[in-house]
Amino acid sequence: MLIATTPAPGHVVGMLEVARELARRGHEVRWYTGRAFQKQVEQTGACFEPMSAGLDFGGKSREEAFPGHAGLTGIASFKIGIRDVFYRTAPAQMDDLLAILTRFPADCILADDMCYGACFASERTGIPLAWLSNSVYILGSRDTAPLGRGLQPNASPLGRVRNALLRFIGDRVVMRDLRLEADRTRALVKLERLGTSAMENIARPPSLYLMGTVSSFEFPRSDLLPGTHFVGGLLGLPPEDFDPPAWWDELHDGRPVVLVTQGTTANDVGWLLAPAIRALADQDVLVVVTTGSTLDVDRLRPLPDNVRLERFVPYCHLLPHVDAMVTNGGYNGVNAALAQGVPLVVAPRSEENPDVAARVKWSGTGVVLKRRAVSEPGLREAVTTVLHDERYRRRARALSREHQSCDAPRKAAELIESMADSPGQIPTGGFTQ
Repeated sequence: MLIATTPAPGHVVGMLEVARELARRGHEVRWYTGRAFQKQVEQTGACFEPMSAGLDFGGKSREEAFPGHAGLTGIASFKIGIRDVFYRTAPAQMDDLLAILTRFPADCILADDMCYGACFASERTGIPLAWLSNSVYILGSRDTAPLGRGLQPNASPLGRVRNALLRFIGDRVVMRDLRLEADRTRALVKLERLGTSAMENIARPPSLYLMGTVSSFEFPRSDLLPGTHFVGGLLGLPPEDFDPPAWWDELHDGRPVVLVTQGTTANDVGWLLAPAIRALADQDVLVVVTTGSTLDVDRLRPLPDNVRLERFVPYCHLLPHVDAMVTNGGYNGVNAALAQGVPLVVAPRSEENPDVAARVKWSGTGVVLKRRAVSEPGLREAVTTVLHDERYRRRARALSREHQSCDAPRKAAELIESMADSPGQIPTGGFTQ
């Protein structure tokens, strides 16, 4: 088994449990990714295969790795991120992987769903490919709008007209440059052009598409890729050691606990963290703020008396004590919260955040703030609503029960084994567990 992942935390974390389960079952597993993740890779029992240095941006913020991306927001940030982070790195990733395959003839390839170098290597060699999602379902559908718009699904006749019109506009206007970039990238590696929509013309669909969530969190589709399976949350391995912060006992003092986070990518503290801290400063709640990466935290000081600031606290330890999460809509963090039955306040900004937020709204598990509502009054009202309106907690707990009913690593490993043993006979998935 050869695993390949983009060298970013959100693309690696979901793979950890699956890699460990495959190794536990006796498979020889090699994992190609950035050096920042070597220790985590080796803890699963997999053999680490390093990326070429020029491809390895692991451990850096997006702006550090791609200085030209600084200050971008909205659709410009989305498109340039896809181009530079995923498309333009893919040919050299493919070269790395083909070199590995000459000395390690793997039976199948498992990759995150945007590691396109792995897709190219599979096409070139014929080795069956499985995707493990790092975000929402990325393939198009007649029942949903294209990605990036944060729109609700609509499978009515009029809704399908809307969806088709948005796809056409996206292909011909909004995403035209990205579609052409994908065509150029495939030509560079001597693969034929795919006559499909933008964001899908970069690679052929995999034989197996593993969604690291539950079906109740994803939009229903009548044209779901047949090899799609919802295996449940894949939330990473618990740390080997956990030293609780000095304030840990305060989690039990009777106040509601509100977790505020921007995940590991966003680094503008002024967008969500600062207004959330000010909004909750005079509320009878304990506010835990996790920054996820090195941020300009001096802009958050002086901290109100009810705020506790940490760079990182393992979710497996923290979330069981949390009553509401305020987030920009990172996929892994949202699923981690829902796996524990924690309702959400989502303030999406860029990348896939609006699409994750749309699923929070659709599933009834939280409140989604529009861009103009990301203010102190808007955040305060949203948190108060989520804490006191039991509808959101009931829906979050329903999804938690669905998560808890899944043995995600086992299910994923069994499906991957089935693909490796009989590539043409993969069980059909769908919106059932």
